[in-house]
Amino acid sequence: MQFHLNGFEPGDPHIADPAQRTPAPGSPGPVPEVVDVLIVGSGPAGLTLAAQLSAFPDIRTCIVEQKPGPMLRGQADGIACRTMEMFEAFGFSERVLKEACWINETTFWRPDSAQPDNIVRSGRVQDTEDGLSEFPHVVLNQARVHDFYLDVLSRSPARLAPYYGRRLIDLQIAPETAGDTSDPYTVTAKLERSEAGHAPQTEIIKARYVVGCDGARSAVRTSIGRALRGDSANHAWGVMDMLAVTDFPDVRFKSLIQSAAHGSIIIIPREGGYLFRLYIEMDKLDAGERVSNRNITSDDLVAAARRILHPYTLDVKEVPWWSVYEIGQRICDKFDDVPEADMAQRLPRVFIAGDACHTHSPKAGQGMNVSMQDGFNLGWKLAAVLRQRCAPHLLHSYSAERQAIARELIDFDREWAEMLASSKGFDAARTQDYFVRHGRYTAGTAARYSPSLLTGEATHQHLASGLAIGMRFHSAPVIRVADARPMQLGHTVKADGRWRIVAFAGAGDPTARDSGIRTLCSFLSEAVESPVTKYTLPGDDIDSVIDLRAVFQQDHRDIAIEAMPPLLLPRKGRYGLCDYEKMFSADLKSGHDIFTLRGIDRKLGCMVVVRPDQYVAHILPLDGHAALAAFFDGFMTRPAM
Repeated sequence: MQFHLNGFEPGDPHIADPAQRTPAPGSPGPVPEVVDVLIVGSGPAGLTLAAQLSAFPDIRTCIVEQKPGPMLRGQADGIACRTMEMFEAFGFSERVLKEACWINETTFWRPDSAQPDNIVRSGRVQDTEDGLSEFPHVVLNQARVHDFYLDVLSRSPARLAPYYGRRLIDLQIAPETAGDTSDPYTVTAKLERSEAGHAPQTEIIKARYVVGCDGARSAVRTSIGRALRGDSANHAWGVMDMLAVTDFPDVRFKSLIQSAAHGSIIIIPREGGYLFRLYIEMDKLDAGERVSNRNITSDDLVAAARRILHPYTLDVKEVPWWSVYEIGQRICDKFDDVPEADMAQRLPRVFIAGDACHTHSPKAGQGMNVSMQDGFNLGWKLAAVLRQRCAPHLLHSYSAERQAIARELIDFDREWAEMLASSKGFDAARTQDYFVRHGRYTAGTAARYSPSLLTGEATHQHLASGLAIGMRFHSAPVIRVADARPMQLGHTVKADGRWRIVAFAGAGDPTARDSGIRTLCSFLSEAVESPVTKYTLPGDDIDSVIDLRAVFQQDHRDIAIEAMPPLLLPRKGRYGLCDYEKMFSADLKSGHDIFTLRGIDRKLGCMVVVRPDQYVAHILPLDGHAALAAFFDGFMTRPAM
């Protein structure tokens, strides 16, 4: 869809009146006195975390933001394939796909060997490899991503909205007393209210847990004694969104451009068909110098862009947003308030996420994406602990898992930033090769969690070689048996806090008495050791904690659903209605057989355990009942009767 033709207008482009496009103003009145989770900051990490927690009305969540209202423009814009998969879990991937600019190919430009003052195209590559994800890499203003999350919050069971105009000025954590559980609200936050008519009022809020999603200058991080550590490359880059007229032919492609003497530019086409973003290399900074000392203006950025783009012209009509930043990669050594040496004695109460615990350059397009994955990772864990579904020591896994992922991002960003900088000896062919080789990383699909409490060993990885343990559950086409609907299997994993067991049937008749599917269903529904019977409250739907799905090798027409075990046709809800959406067949008609695509052992089959945040936790044989029970027993708790 096209918009911004007559100037940049923030908000929902589907609404004709610009005055009606901006989101709701947020929660009115004072903040609550007591909450389960206080989220400080309403950026990508904070909103993802809030969206996950908002699915549970029994969890009292509060989100506060220092700014006076929702974001309207600027900042991040790249949305990786993996992030689109997460958006599907939250229910708004289709809205993003419709509105965003799709990045299909990337072009590379270098100095013309015959006329070095000019640039020429040196290469063009497909942006992401075929089959990497069912979703493309897209670009959309971060403000619109916020809008979609805010809509999720407003429609959720908890009906959340941020409290704007609140600045955290103090955070105190009460010392833990062994055996004393009389007051679980051990964290006290003091907020300064800056709204018109209320400044400078202060508010006090007590919480079980606090999460700092408050950016690189995080007050929450400071309060727990953490610090961002790393170095700066002493290099300045400018970024600007613009509506402009240019004869540069690849302005609607992602383009990496290197001039002979004036530095580099990255062009990012933006949503609406007219807007585009430039990342512009500026002069190298002196040792210890800050970019603010240069007094760089938007006119300076435009002039630099014109020099790099020569012989092409750039006639700028409007600049909705611009900024200048220094390249640097910094990270905290831990993402919660518990020192490494005290982990056996203490449980985390305060967490940090996003830019509060890792910062880097924006050119790899990973900042917003990795921050949202932080929020997704922490959100389901907090919900599980607060709802007494999992033991509190599960919360230690957040820092362990996400700090390792952030460290990989820092290392990648440092290498990529150096490669793009002219001072490092830019080589167009080498840059193009690096871009292609690291495509899975920039798509967000290369993240992998190490073996741990939540990630099993690869003993049975051979049963599903294309679904790597510790990596995201790679979706594939299937046919839903009950109604012959073609769909993506991964889209059954929603952001509802539930675990999934995806059982891939082996060879033979799945309805046979001794089939792997039938014996698995019998164990899960009848055995005392079953994690389904053990961790589901009496009276709750049988799939409210662990959701079983089955995938068969046969054509869907050859599956007799009436002969399947009752666990695959469960009765649910107040009327005991039958859930027909548990069984799938390989999509044989399209030629995209999930058993072939994901390397499933056709003779034996297997079960794939999928975490609430869409990562593969374990792969086991269909008869690995004891191992399945032991895995869940490692972190889950029996619900209070």
